[in-house]
Amino acid sequence: MRVLVLLFAVLYSVSALAQTPAPAPGAPAAQKVAKPKAASAKPKAAPAKPQSIAAKLQACLEIDDATKERLTCYDAIFPPTPKPKAPAAKGVTDCRFIKEEDERLTCFNGFAEKIPKLPS
Repeated sequence: MRVLVLLFAVLYSVSALAQTPAPAPGAPAAQKVAKPKAASAKPKAAPAKPQSIAAKLQACLEIDDATKERLTCYDAIFPPTPKPKAPAAKGVTDCRFIKEEDERLTCFNGFAEKIPKLPS
């Protein structure tokens, strides 16, 4: 029983060490204290937080209804792949199979309007 517990402890610690990121090539092993940069350095903009599909669909709803721009917005999220006999849309991703643009726009609108408003 003790051997089993010891084996488990060793394997657990090895797996924890395997998950730590490796240092970058050419980086020194010890961490150096960061030096303050000159005041003339430009501040870097924070990377944009990726939006969820629901947030993207709601953003498309802000474009005028029944316009080509709104359909283009939806098509950017779900690229159209028309099928000759598109099945009935059970989800928003099924709207991309509809060939007719007006029907595809109506399909996307129906699902996008049902999404509850997300907090900002």
